[in-house]
Amino acid sequence: MPALCRDCLTPFDTEPRCPSCRSRRVVRHDELWDLSIAHMDCDAFYASVEKRDNPALGDKPVIIGGGRRGVVSTACYVARIKGVRSAMPMFQALKLCPDAVIIKPRMQLYAEISRAIRDMMEALTPAVEPLSLDEAFLDLSGTAKLHGHPPAVMLSGLVKRMRDELGITGSIGLSHNKFLAKVASDLDKPFGFAVIGKGETQAFLREKPVRMIWGVGAATQSALDRAGIRTFDDLLRWELRDLTARFGSMGTRLYHLARGEDARRVSSRNPVKSISNETTFHEDTADPDILDGHLWRMAEKVADRAKAKDLAGRVVVLKLKTAKFSLITRRHALRDPTQIADRIYREARALFDQLDQREAYRLLGVGLSDLCSADEADRAPDLLDPDAARRSEAERATDRIRARFGPDAILKGRALR
Repeated sequence: MPALCRDCLTPFDTEPRCPSCRSRRVVRHDELWDLSIAHMDCDAFYASVEKRDNPALGDKPVIIGGGRRGVVSTACYVARIKGVRSAMPMFQALKLCPDAVIIKPRMQLYAEISRAIRDMMEALTPAVEPLSLDEAFLDLSGTAKLHGHPPAVMLSGLVKRMRDELGITGSIGLSHNKFLAKVASDLDKPFGFAVIGKGETQAFLREKPVRMIWGVGAATQSALDRAGIRTFDDLLRWELRDLTARFGSMGTRLYHLARGEDARRVSSRNPVKSISNETTFHEDTADPDILDGHLWRMAEKVADRAKAKDLAGRVVVLKLKTAKFSLITRRHALRDPTQIADRIYREARALFDQLDQREAYRLLGVGLSDLCSADEADRAPDLLDPDAARRSEAERATDRIRARFGPDAILKGRALR
């Protein structure tokens, strides 16, 4: 059976240890050299970055997220063992893991590391489809001649390089389509490498729960439960026309995935549609200074993410949720796109000033949409605001100083509110 050492990248046959370095970190599979569709998922990405930068965190449970009324962005594996999960309310996470270290996310840093990982992936293949900062699909079909190695070797080299150069680990899923590659990447976490071959697809899926399908959330799972569908075996008993009649396009998708069929191509051209940041307050507030401070900090985070991705936006979005849970969204289209925090803030503030200033809010968010290349950004002078160009240049200078000396090298007064 083909085998590969994940430490020294030596290919060999069947032995329990690597014949070159004696490592037991070995992946083996009958189709190991034949498969080329992969999913790479960083292991607890944000938390791993924080532990890398602060070794004192070591084996402590770490949660990345906001205050008690916010939600968990991600958690390290120590916290996950205690039941903490992404998108869980913080108060619930702290009940499960009261000794957790809570860290606010550093999105600009995470985006920079993500860009470095993306560069490593693109050195292997141009067919890279990012799903988020910490995961992506890769199609390495036809790259064996270019690199002199099959895709499995190159993928092992990728995660080894991530660990050695960036201090970040990732898990690889390798299969013959995107659906199964993503399923495989969850089978051997953290720092794992799992393979699902064509020959074993049907047998592998049969008893698995349908909730492992990406996109089957609580509502879909409830609808499937009512139809008596809990496993892939249950799905196989349905005809295509019946699944489609009951579940629409999702039914068609379920029919094919139940058989391990996924014709989607790995596409590097799926654009980011929006960039946003939001926060849920500890207590509902109508305090104008507190809200203004949050508006500025969110505008900065949105701008940082846009700059990290070389993007700009033509529409500024303001999102609020009242104390009574009413959702308010306001948008303003710009004359030309921007990635400047000062401009995003001023537009969001103008939208906020149009609302009832006596209202108390429990959530506030700022975003950019209708995205485009940063090359198109902030070109036209603002005739109604002659100081805008000066503030823009000051912000660019601040970015350069922060890049050299750290994110806290310069702070605006309003950021301290």
